[in-house]
Amino acid sequence: MPTGVAIRDARAQLFQAAERVLLRDGPNALTSRAVTTEAGCAKGVLHRHFADFDAFLAELVREHIAGIDARATALRDAAGTGTVAGNLTGALTGLFGSVAVAIVALITSRDELRTRLRRTTPTGVPMLTEASGALASYLTAERELGRIAADADVDTLAPTLIGATHLLFADRDGTRPDAGAVHKIVTAVIAGVAQEPPR
Repeated sequence: MPTGVAIRDARAQLFQAAERVLLRDGPNALTSRAVTTEAGCAKGVLHRHFADFDAFLAELVREHIAGIDARATALRDAAGTGTVAGNLTGALTGLFGSVAVAIVALITSRDELRTRLRRTTPTGVPMLTEASGALASYLTAERELGRIAADADVDTLAPTLIGATHLLFADRDGTRPDAGAVHKIVTAVIAGVAQEPPR
């Protein structure tokens, strides 16, 4: 593609291209050339917007973390409505979309990317840590409403839910697990602290 051709919203276009490459070919295939080829633009476009390729990838991850923050607000606002198991099932099913699972694999496979993300997520696996925080915040709200036992350790329950659900979704090339499979995990994890009958 000629280098003088402007593209609209280059960052978004590059992020979308990276996600397509990641989903189709996996983290090892994700290079700056693969992204710009997929986006249909010159390689220099990426470097005009980002210091280097790992800076680009870090921003891609941060975009997804921002999405988790928005979901966290919606989940916290759902406290006291529906069922705890139903709310958690919906949140976890939404969280572990195909792109999110692929991005977690990307984070764990690139040392330099993890180093950059440590600036904003100093512990744990970026994205999974933020998601765990979102669940802990929701479970705290439900505990205050009496729908979770007063002595429930939400800071242990949340990462347990994240880890178990991530294992369910990780490395799936075929059919995604359905909400029923996620609900089974949720009800097992919260069985000892839920103060409402599961549905």
